[in-house]
Amino acid sequence: MRAFTRPTAHRRILGALALALALQLGAAAGIQAARIKDLAVFRGVRANQLVGYGLVVGLTGSGDSDDAKFMLQSLSSMLEKMGVTVKPEDIEVKNVAAVIVTAELPPFARTGSRLDILVSSLGNAKSLQGGTLLMTPLKGADGQVYVVAQGPLSTGGFTVGANTGDKVQKNFTTVGRVVQGGLVEREVPFNLNQKESLSLALHRPDFTTATRMAQSINAGLEANVARAQDSGTVQVAVPPKYLGDLAPLIAVIETLSVVPDTVSRIVINERTGTVIMGESVRISTVAIAHGNLSVQIKTSFNVSQPLPFTSSGTTTVTPDTQTVVQEGRAPLYVMPEGVSIGEVVRALNALGVSPRDLISIFQALKAAGALQAELEII
Repeated sequence: MRAFTRPTAHRRILGALALALALQLGAAAGIQAARIKDLAVFRGVRANQLVGYGLVVGLTGSGDSDDAKFMLQSLSSMLEKMGVTVKPEDIEVKNVAAVIVTAELPPFARTGSRLDILVSSLGNAKSLQGGTLLMTPLKGADGQVYVVAQGPLSTGGFTVGANTGDKVQKNFTTVGRVVQGGLVEREVPFNLNQKESLSLALHRPDFTTATRMAQSINAGLEANVARAQDSGTVQVAVPPKYLGDLAPLIAVIETLSVVPDTVSRIVINERTGTVIMGESVRISTVAIAHGNLSVQIKTSFNVSQPLPFTSSGTTTVTPDTQTVVQEGRAPLYVMPEGVSIGEVVRALNALGVSPRDLISIFQALKAAGALQAELEII
């Protein structure tokens, strides 16, 4: 256990000045400060995913067909447990659908708490509208049952069809939600108050952001208790006055503000033609010219008809094809070194480029070594 001493007034003043200077630098750079709770999470304080297999009943003929053998076997097994013995091959129902049930168990969920459940069709059911989920155990990664789900489904849509095949559908009716349909039966063991240190895991690892976060925590708590362990982790030693009662300490840390730092990055989606550029993107001195080649093929038909009563010829249709090639001319635009993203956008707009043209230009700039940013294509 690390020993702590009461900070002097001089140290408190230096901490406050350091925090104020960091905030001023962030404001001068045009970057907004964010809360620590929006930039990182405490390790151990997280949700757990659950999954289960169940049956939805009460459908109006829109359930699984007889081709879904696993649904028939599940229904036969369930009826047998209730005292009704029936063979799977003797079952012919369309009001039942096999589903996969998923949920997220929040941290510190206690026995008896309720949570929402997501139900998704597993077979070839047409709709789960109006159905009721039967009691379904949900298991975690360790194979233990943590939640039991049951209740009526809400699909948030509808499907209306006619015998002619016409159908009107709103939203996806093969996925539904059971509001407050999950009942917590087992708790995830985790004793927070026994910890002597806390670990903050950054959503986006960055050494600069981690260092600023540690400085903000030290200034906010008026004690040298936080340090950046690496780019994605900040370790916080619990001060003596918070030992055994960490909830107030976490509440204080979460509300502290930090100016996050980001890597210069350009994200490109070639499928949609979307280009997203960060504020810190810079370009070295480079000349850019952009032009398009346009090829237009036009075909017209000429009709040749003989004179009446004087010729024995026939009417003839002849095609006339014209090909026009135009090469667009664009000015050569020179960008000085270290221009900002605003100047880059204005320069590219002056060239009259489209979002898809931007993709080719940025790829060429990266290949030429003139782009000081990461180029990410998704």
